[in-house]
Amino acid sequence: MSVLVLNADFTPLTVCTTERAFLLMYLDKADMVSDVKNKRLRTVQNSFPYPSVIKIRQYIHVPYKSVVLTRHNVFKRDNHSCQYCGSNKDLTLDHLIPKSKGGKSTWTNLVTACKNCNAQKGNYAPEEVGLQLAKKPIRPSYVMFLRFSSKLLCEDWIPYLEHKVSA
Repeated sequence: MSVLVLNADFTPLTVCTTERAFLLMYLDKADMVSDVKNKRLRTVQNSFPYPSVIKIRQYIHVPYKSVVLTRHNVFKRDNHSCQYCGSNKDLTLDHLIPKSKGGKSTWTNLVTACKNCNAQKGNYAPEEVGLQLAKKPIRPSYVMFLRFSSKLLCEDWIPYLEHKVSA
């Protein structure tokens, strides 16, 4: 299970393993903000709350974090589904403005598409062949990417990620 790590000012930093989170708390480098109800970490002699959200004690200055443009990350942003028909089979990347017409490989020009829709679109813009996008492609912020790419997003993470999505 993953644990959301917050900076000292409660801004999201990253996600780590439960073991790493427990170690940070044990070494007095972090405090628990939220735990998983009805779940405990156990040793031979002790029982501890199971962390879900922790906050590090000393503020860490982090330079702007951007999400690297990769095939895998575009798939994550698009929830591993074709942005034309919604299929999750035979996925590939599609350039909205084809490369042959000057389209670049950017967050706003790349979408996830199944092979059938990509072939149907061919060397045209989606609207030229009657295809409609499920949602406009955007460059995700780091926090947005954390939120939407985590398969194990816990309910108690949402207050720390939700208000940051527009960033």
